[in-house]
Amino acid sequence: MTTTSATPATATPFRFFDLEVLRAERRSPTMIRIVMGGPELPSMASAGRDQRLKLFFPHPGQDAPVMPDDDGSDWYGAYQALDPAVRGIMRTYTIRALSTDELTVDFAVHGDEGPASRWALAAAPGDRLAALAPATADNVAYDYRPPSDTDWVLLAGDESALPAIASILETLPAGLPVRAWIDVAEPADIQGLPTPSPDAEIVWQVRGVSRPTPEEIAAASLPEGTPYAWIAGESATVKAIRRHLVRERGIDRKRVTFSGYWRRGTSETQLLEKGEAA
Repeated sequence: MTTTSATPATATPFRFFDLEVLRAERRSPTMIRIVMGGPELPSMASAGRDQRLKLFFPHPGQDAPVMPDDDGSDWYGAYQALDPAVRGIMRTYTIRALSTDELTVDFAVHGDEGPASRWALAAAPGDRLAALAPATADNVAYDYRPPSDTDWVLLAGDESALPAIASILETLPAGLPVRAWIDVAEPADIQGLPTPSPDAEIVWQVRGVSRPTPEEIAAASLPEGTPYAWIAGESATVKAIRRHLVRERGIDRKRVTFSGYWRRGTSETQLLEKGEAA
């Protein structure tokens, strides 16, 4: 993953970017890779791994999302001040790859149940959207930060976390063991995940076929030494895995990074309205 930054260190760490679709590729039944471009991309930055950004999608009938003018420290207040029926529909995603002329994001799609999934399924070259993304690589919107004394890494997540897991795996130090559990909807969603680590075990969990991921991890034999765990995906599952690692496995809670990327039965818009995901 390429990290770019053409913004002075004194600038705001996040800003808005106008984007358009360059190409779309179906990676699996539930994964679409969309590559975007825009004249401001040389100013976008990424710390890699699980770098987050906000994407804003247009409503039906709009050719581009309606965005606030203020992309400084009060961008969210400016966004909230816009009419919800008109303003861009905001969702959070992970940067899969970034260069000076291309931004790649992998979308986990689930039919037409949500606005982002509907948009991704129909995305075509020239479609416009916007992003709130880092303008400096040193930012708070990424969580994968293993301590220097880490002996091995544990990763767990569903398809919403797959882009971040893939980035982590492909950038691991060659001598660092890793154990990963990935929950997907069907066998066709399983994909090759290269990693330089010679001691890598990746377990794919197919919902409705395999045991739930928390049960698989509970039954697993884990490496010796000091671990670092990164868990993301559906909120309740993430909490169950973290609880097992801390309570049953005795892993220091400070060495377990966890993030609920989504909550079953609740959209990001609903969470934002409750003040839970702003």
